[in-house]
Amino acid sequence: MGRQFARIEPEHRAFIERQKIFFVASAPPKGRINVSPKGLSAFRVLGESDVAYLDCTGSGSETRAHLTASDDKRLTIMFCAFDGAPMILRLYGQARSLMRGTPEYSDLVPDFEDMAGARQIVRLSVDLVQTSCGMGVPLFDYRQERGSLVRYWTAQGVNNLRKYWGLKNMKSIDGLPTGFAPDSMAPPG
Repeated sequence: MGRQFARIEPEHRAFIERQKIFFVASAPPKGRINVSPKGLSAFRVLGESDVAYLDCTGSGSETRAHLTASDDKRLTIMFCAFDGAPMILRLYGQARSLMRGTPEYSDLVPDFEDMAGARQIVRLSVDLVQTSCGMGVPLFDYRQERGSLVRYWTAQGVNNLRKYWGLKNMKSIDGLPTGFAPDSMAPPG
């Protein structure tokens, strides 16, 4: 049976910190809904209603485009247990994208293990926590992080990273602008 909470309780934080993967869901006012898996030990609970994750460069940037296009800035983050006791935990709220190169990003990035290819920190102000049983989620064994994405961006270097942002991360698949500014996100290498 699902339960709702006004804040992240200590047992929720402990559950979140044990998970190796989480899913982020966003939607613009009109257009496609996006769900993205995330890992790389990039999630942090900053307070009982404040969480953030360090986002590494990928093939698109739907989350940032959706946050930029939406007045309500809604975002959902989901965790589910793939081992141990079954549980699903969702965090609902309003999010902000803190673009790399901004003072807000610089202030928060020390809370993370910075990685090559990081392009933003997404910070969620949580207004609802919901848990449910998760008994339909299969059991999986965690082996390790892939590491390939970070190795790839390390090998590419800053100049190629900036070019990639300019080519692949400026619009969503629906054509919504992300507002990324590659020249200020990373100085030329």
